[in-house]
Amino acid sequence: MPKGIYKVPVAVNEPIKSYAAGSAERKELQAMLKELRSKEIEIPMYIGGKEVTSGNKSRLAPPHDHKHTLGFFHKSDKTHVTQAIDAALAAKPKWQALSWEHRASIFLKAADLIAGPYRAKLNAATMLGQSKNAFQAEIDSACEIIDFLRFNVQYMTEIYAEQPISSPGVWNRLEWRPLEGFVYALTPFNFTAIAGNLPSSCALMGNVVVWKPSNTQVYSANVLMEVFKKAGVPDGVINLIYPSGPDAAEVIFNHRDFAGIHFTGSTEVFQNIWQTIGNNIHKYKSYPRIVGETGGKDFIMAHPSADTKALSVAISRGAFEYQGQKCSAASRAYVPSNIWEETKGYILADLKTMKMGGTEDFTNFINAVIDEKSFDKLAKYIDEAKKDKNVEIIAGGNYDKSKGYFIEPTIIVAKDPKYVTMCEELFGPVLTLFVYDENKFEETLELVDTTSIYALTGAIICQDRYAIELATKKLSNAAGNFYINDKCTGAVVGQQPFGGARGSGTNDKAGAKINLLRWVSPRTIKETFVPPVDYKYPFLQAD
Repeated sequence: MPKGIYKVPVAVNEPIKSYAAGSAERKELQAMLKELRSKEIEIPMYIGGKEVTSGNKSRLAPPHDHKHTLGFFHKSDKTHVTQAIDAALAAKPKWQALSWEHRASIFLKAADLIAGPYRAKLNAATMLGQSKNAFQAEIDSACEIIDFLRFNVQYMTEIYAEQPISSPGVWNRLEWRPLEGFVYALTPFNFTAIAGNLPSSCALMGNVVVWKPSNTQVYSANVLMEVFKKAGVPDGVINLIYPSGPDAAEVIFNHRDFAGIHFTGSTEVFQNIWQTIGNNIHKYKSYPRIVGETGGKDFIMAHPSADTKALSVAISRGAFEYQGQKCSAASRAYVPSNIWEETKGYILADLKTMKMGGTEDFTNFINAVIDEKSFDKLAKYIDEAKKDKNVEIIAGGNYDKSKGYFIEPTIIVAKDPKYVTMCEELFGPVLTLFVYDENKFEETLELVDTTSIYALTGAIICQDRYAIELATKKLSNAAGNFYINDKCTGAVVGQQPFGGARGSGTNDKAGAKINLLRWVSPRTIKETFVPPVDYKYPFLQAD
């Protein structure tokens, strides 16, 4: 069979389309939104390449228009989880034996399918199913997943190229094996790109996957599965099912061949999973890889020298894009007293121009939160803030779920820097802000570092380079992604590998080579060309 040392296409970030009025991409996306809204679909499970139905159907609706039905998906039970594991393990021998360049080709093709013929469909599905506006969908369900797929292929080749040195007469090699068993991908609602990357990054490295998406992301997950199948992912390599969390956990975490979990979701769920795996550790063939990105209580810290306009934009974009439903969204801010009034004026002026409504109207900046549970949680915090004399709501504070789950962008100014919404993750368009004494910058840095259990993202807005250096050092463990004079969201694959530590996860950096290293198990091979034929070493000779 012919062989070669192949070079994959150099990965570059996918250009972001503007969707400006009159543009071709805008017209195509609007037509696709109309088409998807016009029909109800049934979404099956995908197990071993077969479309599997249970008859136990769950309704899908746009969060911003919850009376409209997009379709139904067939819920899974424990038997389907077992079937998915069996299908994955049956597919494993051929898949892990497939030459790496063919695995690369499949996922490079998936990237090109999303960049081209599936771009509008995946974006429209994300806009309808997860209530993202056109731009938020484009940077997620087009550009980011394309970047994940292309850069991961490049990272894979770099990993395979990393080889040990060899001394004379010896050839040392590293063989990068997939994990022994199957990987469980448990993915969130808020990023279609994450939902696609968690199973595909594992599969790229030769693993087989059981994939459970969030119920509120099934609509676009179905399109991703269509792309994977079209790209040539073999039957059984990625199996898509929709069980309850407890049903999936009971089967998967008791299975001897469980090899790892790739997770994005809540800290509480991840900690429970970790505990369950630990309790079951004696049941597994090997120690499972546990990779998780969890919550955030992300901050914007302003210095007295901050540019107030830059600060206000960092706050309004960082806190309210995609309704604050990003792990990286700004949910607490610290503004010095000397620039507060000017900054507040800019923020309030911005908020007055932000329209709220459905994603089909491209002039809406704010859309709906994901579901009624999220809506009710946020409304409760807002109501409690309204009653508390120690806080002031200076913007928003209203909500309505009669048509969709709409929460106004809300800013709470707290007198107490440890007020509950300064500490707890809310995951919505609610920012809590503390105005600190302009002469207490260093003390406030300590406050930023110690207020939350999380350490995902954070930003410093500052024109004083000494202060920037001080903040960077003092907050070194407070954020896995740290931004200087920018909002704390918007990590780009290949540019800012994403992940945090403390309560925010294992910091295995999606969009970087370090993440792919978690899905391989290296084997060292030493070959001696002329082996010794006498056991005696020279030191054994008599004087």
